[in-house]
Amino acid sequence: MQKINVSFRLNEHKVKNLVKKLIFLVLRYTGIPFLIREIWQKNKVTILVFHDPSLAAATKAFDFLSRHYNIIPLSLYLEACLSQDPQILPPKAMVITFDDGHRNNYNLLEIFKKHAIFPTIFLCSGIINTNRHYWFLHQQRKLSDSELKKMRSAVKWKYLERTGFLKDKEFEAPQSLSKAQVIEMSRFVDMQAHTVFHPCLPQADDQESRREITESKAILEQDYGFKICSLAYPNGDYTEREIKFAKEAGFQCGLTVKPGYNTIHSDMFQLKRLDLNDSENINEIVVKASGLWSV
Repeated sequence: MQKINVSFRLNEHKVKNLVKKLIFLVLRYTGIPFLIREIWQKNKVTILVFHDPSLAAATKAFDFLSRHYNIIPLSLYLEACLSQDPQILPPKAMVITFDDGHRNNYNLLEIFKKHAIFPTIFLCSGIINTNRHYWFLHQQRKLSDSELKKMRSAVKWKYLERTGFLKDKEFEAPQSLSKAQVIEMSRFVDMQAHTVFHPCLPQADDQESRREITESKAILEQDYGFKICSLAYPNGDYTEREIKFAKEAGFQCGLTVKPGYNTIHSDMFQLKRLDLNDSENINEIVVKASGLWSV
């Protein structure tokens, strides 16, 4: 009976994936993504978020995006916002961001160079250049990511500790970029802050939330010599408290994962991003980059 249930779940998963691919195929060829891109996105700034895409996924994504959008550095968009000068921005402006600082991001460097893309990678300063791991990639646990995100931070860390995970534990192999990789990539990539250990900030107490935000900036500036002005909230979770702490720490903007587009009049600490889900499906890439999937 157990084998039948497992087989059923696998088949159900395959069917769902097939249906999803079909939906993206149909949506792409309705022409709606094209109309959104050429009309609605023309005078907007679209910010995309990736995490750990494969080389194949990144190749497909950036081959398409570089042909159909004007990809700009995050710093250029911030300059336009601060000066309130929309003329700085090209039509169909797009910013590329990566969250966490996964080790495989290094393999994408040649793609960035090929397309003259200057993306932003938001780094967890307490995890890069170590063998520490991201808590959300820890497999020896029964609770899901969504369940853990709802826990108070102190309770979550204690639960993870019982399953063999500690924030400062050095595992056998790294999951994040090394310092040498970060330094090498920084010629072609804007390195910014994603807290120290990637907590769910609203579930943290005041002390932890402030420390995670403030120290991430300080570590990257002191140890790497970077100018840190942008913060991506882990999981996109934040409250007015996190905005306050970010401003006090000297950040100029905060990025969420709320879907949508941005203008020079957007709230600088609640910038919207579209998540492409690191997909290798070109139809999904086209549809999600337009924002149609988030409507």
